[in-house]
Amino acid sequence: MQVEEYNLIKREVLTLTGIDLNFYKDAQMQRRLNTFLLRSKHDSWQNYFRAIRTDSAELRKLKDYLTINVSSFFRDTEKYKTLKEKVLPELLDGHPRLRVWSAGCSRGQEPYSIAMLLAELTGDFRRHYILATDLDRSALDIAQAGGPYTDDDVAHVAPAFRQQYFLTRDGKHWVSNDLKRRITFRQQNLLADRFETNFDLIICRNVVIYFTAPVKDKLYQDFYRALRPGGVLFVGGTEIVPKATTLGFRPAGISFYRRNGKI
Repeated sequence: MQVEEYNLIKREVLTLTGIDLNFYKDAQMQRRLNTFLLRSKHDSWQNYFRAIRTDSAELRKLKDYLTINVSSFFRDTEKYKTLKEKVLPELLDGHPRLRVWSAGCSRGQEPYSIAMLLAELTGDFRRHYILATDLDRSALDIAQAGGPYTDDDVAHVAPAFRQQYFLTRDGKHWVSNDLKRRITFRQQNLLADRFETNFDLIICRNVVIYFTAPVKDKLYQDFYRALRPGGVLFVGGTEIVPKATTLGFRPAGISFYRRNGKI
């Protein structure tokens, strides 16, 4: 892809969807765009943009494609085991009602997984504040509806949780109304919108990896400020927070970083 063509695409995408591709890694994004244009059956980006400019359904498809949504319940089971056995009990010590943020929650599997773990650890009667945000409106619609989810989505859900929190209809899985009520879903652009603060736990997994190094640095600084002292940032299995100690984090296990200060 030529520089001039990519600059044109970035301008059009920003105008049509509000997504600024300058924040994303060029080579990775260009590969995705080339695949998308091929699937669209248009022979050029100029023709594609001309065709979709007033087509809200096609604009939604473009935005959905650019906001990458890959998730499942209890994705990376070993990390969730660490969360259940070590991280959450430490956070709950002296803080009976946690403030949790799932940043880049996709279709809701992540915040629902956290809600189930917290219910197991503290009982259904104790309600924590769980905020779940994403840029993708389509993904949020599924999350707020509680589904539908596929067999693959729920493959790592324990049988007891499936029985208590899920309904199955026509081969698709839906979370219970009780579980849905425990989550606050909200559309949010991590690169533009203000963050709430004083979180005990922030979960942002496999989202930051798509951004450029300067954008990553800013996001990790913002996450640090959004945590309370002693709060924990939970990242993806292959992610490493650069300059973590300089920012004020200390390792709390693989994929977990604790903000310095009293727990």
